Amino acid sequence: MPYIPEERREVFDGLLEELSREVQTQGELNYCIFKLSRLIAGRIGYSYDNLSMCSSAMEHARLEWYRKVLAPYEDQKIREHGDI
Repeated sequence: MPYIPEERREVFDGLLEELSREVQTQGELNYCIFKLSRLIAGRIGYSYDNLSMCSSAMEHARLEWYRKVLAPYEDQKIREHGDI
């Protein structure tokens, strides 16, 4: 996952916090991710590189989510309940 400079994070964080207060379902989150990618591709142009960039970003965000959030959660549950 690219760790962007603090000043660039500030550009996004407020908008993302506002959006996060509205998303209530998996479908809505999926829609937001899809729509954001479509808007970006529409702005920068449809080409293989640009479409691949959006797809790659989604995949790498998924992997980072697993590494930073889901795997530690699973490890905690193993400690609480024992391994299978």
